[in-house]
Amino acid sequence: MTLAGQGTAFIAVSGGLRLKVRLTPKSGYDRVEGIEEAGSGPALKVRVRAAASKGAANSALADVLATWLGVPKSAIAMVAGTKQRLKTLLIAGNSQQLVDLISARLAPAKPRTATGKVR
Repeated sequence: MTLAGQGTAFIAVSGGLRLKVRLTPKSGYDRVEGIEEAGSGPALKVRVRAAASKGAANSALADVLATWLGVPKSAIAMVAGTKQRLKTLLIAGNSQQLVDLISARLAPAKPRTATGKVR
């Protein structure tokens, strides 16, 4: 995972956070993979198992992000891109706490020694 471009992938707004996402449906797993350069700038890369059919992938995206962020699924609203890979979401909550949480989750892991101790 990388923090490259995080400043434009998610932006604090009144009442929450605006988040750009690049969704990959029909993946082998559900997970957030980090920030990647998308056509319109940096976006959070998310993979889901669900197919892009009848909103299944969008629902799975909300599930993955709700779990990853520790917010209720009802706090996540899609404001653009419902039928595209590039989406814009609004996450309701404390803007600064959400920014801090995403930044921490995307921070590179500290290297560990063979015994598991952080270097």
